[in-house]
Amino acid sequence: MKTTASLLALAAFALSTPALAKDHEADAAKADTKPTVADAQKFIADTEQKMSEFNVDASRIYWVNSTYITDDTDALAAKVGAEGTTMAVQAALDAARFKDVPGLDTDATRKLDKLRGGIVLPAPTTEGAATELNEIATKLNSAYGKGKGTLNGKEINGSDIEAEMGTNRNPDELAEMWASWHTNVGAPMKDDYARMVEIANQGAKELGFADVGAMWRSGYDMPADDFAKLTDKLWAQVKPLYDQLHCYTREKLNEKYGDAVQPATGPIRADLLGNMWAQEWGNIYDIVAPEGAGDIGFDTTELLKTKGYDPLKMVNTGEGFFSSLGFEALPETFYQRSLFTKPADREVVCHASAWDIDAKDDIRIKMCIKVNGDDFTTIHHELGHNYYQRAYKNQSFLFQDGANDGFHEAIGDAVALSITPEYLVQVGLLDAKKVPSADKDTGLLLRQAMDKVAFLPFGLLVDKWRWGVFNGSIKPADYTTAWHDLKLEYQGIAPPVERPADAFDPGAKYHIPGNTPYSRYFLARILQFQFYKAACDAAGWKGPLHRCSFYGNEQVGAKLNAMLEMGASKPWPDALEAFTGKREMDGSAMISYFAPLMTWLKKENKGKSCGW
Repeated sequence: MKTTASLLALAAFALSTPALAKDHEADAAKADTKPTVADAQKFIADTEQKMSEFNVDASRIYWVNSTYITDDTDALAAKVGAEGTTMAVQAALDAARFKDVPGLDTDATRKLDKLRGGIVLPAPTTEGAATELNEIATKLNSAYGKGKGTLNGKEINGSDIEAEMGTNRNPDELAEMWASWHTNVGAPMKDDYARMVEIANQGAKELGFADVGAMWRSGYDMPADDFAKLTDKLWAQVKPLYDQLHCYTREKLNEKYGDAVQPATGPIRADLLGNMWAQEWGNIYDIVAPEGAGDIGFDTTELLKTKGYDPLKMVNTGEGFFSSLGFEALPETFYQRSLFTKPADREVVCHASAWDIDAKDDIRIKMCIKVNGDDFTTIHHELGHNYYQRAYKNQSFLFQDGANDGFHEAIGDAVALSITPEYLVQVGLLDAKKVPSADKDTGLLLRQAMDKVAFLPFGLLVDKWRWGVFNGSIKPADYTTAWHDLKLEYQGIAPPVERPADAFDPGAKYHIPGNTPYSRYFLARILQFQFYKAACDAAGWKGPLHRCSFYGNEQVGAKLNAMLEMGASKPWPDALEAFTGKREMDGSAMISYFAPLMTWLKKENKGKSCGW
């Protein structure tokens, strides 16, 4: 997840105030006069300055609220959220008045579109409604941060239960953790979430959108409906690979747990996959590893622990990768102000995120880092956001963002793909004599696929669920049923226990109460392989794609930075072309990366009853 410098992404709520009502009266008085290009340019310049100044204080308040959750910081976050989106909503309404002015240049038109469509949760101007929306959204975010599940009847917090889900192999305990987390965290949010959707949809309609989902889909340099078609097209490209991985994984789980726990046919039981949401399966690699080829010769978690790594050294290593590409070192304030470990004395939102406080050099990450391979990868991912944020800091305020939100998520992931055995040798984590030989490639690729490929359908269905919620095709009474229907349809996953009608299982996933659009993560899984292949091509790599590391190649760094510096100033196909030479998002790089694994999986699955 990222927290961008943009107020439109940062301030997700709105507040109706007398001042806002007065502005609307003034706008009505001006409705009969046709705005000019000069009027539009002045409006954009004034709005960018005002938002930029406000954003620094707002970012600091949100940071404090996320790293020190109390009733007081909740109240401060709610207040600044209300103030910020009062500004954003007013700007969006005004932008709609200027968007059809003839003679506007491309930059002005682009900025007006971002103002009009960039608010995550648009608030209506109805008296009192936006205040309610803001309070609900703050309440939901904090409720998730305070969430607890149980293990053997004892309370366990969010970061600890996630870690336990990755290592525990007792199906009864897994079911308890899964059910308790979903029930304790999700269910209390349901009514508030439904009310929030109702209010936000009113706000979206005032801005000229059918609903909030249509508004979110409008931010990709194409019509909203075309974006939905694009995601379906990309999924169709990579689905055959997922289907083969699902079939193989289910068989291995059946072998381990037996028919009573995991049947040999049908969906996979959600809690058996090493992740609370079954979104990434790498934690159960020990279960699925093929005999012989499955032993890749090292375990990153064990390497980190053996070498005495702590959270700070993990972050230092992540920074070192970017430094090796020629990027400037992180500012000292990054280390002084970031949150790397969970404090013992207070509640924090442990979900990893990257922050840009001042759109200059005050960049930070917030994580409750544990010394393991997953968090080592996540650090590279979050730093990718930070380096992107710093690269576009000289753009005007509304262009201080990724080319699209999938780009922002993909940069660090493309770097993380370069965490190959060869790279681990270069940074001193792995002995050169222990680099896996070519006969271990199946294991290397399978381990990657258990995260990268397994995630794809989940990355798609989260927003498909929300699009249905926002357009009314999914009613509050059906929230949980529709959620699990989509998980069954796209992932082939089923809950370990029957879920009650009043449950709200989507709320147990951070990005739902946190109101973070999720399509970006699906796009990032596709884009990271495009970026990675482009980097490897630029580095002159000749071997198997999955063995490529571009660590230390400053030519790649210079080419990457050229794309990052563009920020959101150009349509995303222009940014994509600048680095990859192509103008379309495409799953073929991912297919190419995993081609040897696909051949192997088809052989392993031959004659088996795949599908669900």
